[in-house]
Amino acid sequence: MIAVPAKRPPVPLSRERIIDAALHIADGQGLRRLTMRRLGDALQVEAMAIYHHLPRGKEALMDALAEHVTTVEVDPATAATWQDRARAWARASRAALLEHPGVLSLALTKPPKGSALIAITEQTEQLREAGAGDPAGAVRALRAYVFGSVAVEVQQSGWADPDAEVRDARTAEGERDFEHGLDALIAGLGG
Repeated sequence: MIAVPAKRPPVPLSRERIIDAALHIADGQGLRRLTMRRLGDALQVEAMAIYHHLPRGKEALMDALAEHVTTVEVDPATAATWQDRARAWARASRAALLEHPGVLSLALTKPPKGSALIAITEQTEQLREAGAGDPAGAVRALRAYVFGSVAVEVQQSGWADPDAEVRDARTAEGERDFEHGLDALIAGLGG
């Protein structure tokens, strides 16, 4: 008797699985190529099944992607001064954005919601607790700096060029420039 391999049950569809698949498409093919149909194909489901997890459809998907790449957490125990905490938040934000450059435009244009908004509040509170003079102003300046520097680094890396063979938006110059600018910003915030 020939044993027939058991059919694996399908992986249940979840919001997390949808976001992961959408990030994979956006990072590999660009945000313009991310359609609900293509996402459904990648997940091996009908596109309409996605709406069960994201009732507002593509708009909710775009919001979820922006929230995903802009939500970072930093353990305050790893940094004693507000300057060290600010550096930790900025570095974590940069890493999250560079990990998924395909949705950078969403991070730049969508207002923070949900967990991203909670993370901003947490960052502000951590800077306040560590002694920052204007923690809310520091968070706004840090976010503006991180988003702008990442946008420049992605542009300079050539990642967004459809004809380029670049797979990583990070550059050695970008890392160096980011740290130099971060030092200058933090020095300015302290004075």
